[in-house]
Amino acid sequence: MVDSESGRRRKYCKRSCRQRAYEQRTLVAGTAIPGDALILSAEEAESLRDRLFELRCAAQDIRTAIGENADHSALGSMADELVRLAEESERLR
Repeated sequence: MVDSESGRRRKYCKRSCRQRAYEQRTLVAGTAIPGDALILSAEEAESLRDRLFELRCAAQDIRTAIGENADHSALGSMADELVRLAEESERLR
């Protein structure tokens, strides 16, 4: 997307994203925290950890199923679940 005033590419998708970035920079100003750091609450970090655990378990289930010569439809369903969990794990907040 291009900014109509200067012809530059936009850095943020919308004003609220720009505002969140400003708030983040302001919070870490004068601290040892890098400006590009992502700050998660303990609850958010725990939720991410749980999603990553589920993702790893699903991957291990597929490995086990392959070792046990599971049929293609079962493997397909398991792969679909793995992809769903991976997409969910990408969500940080």
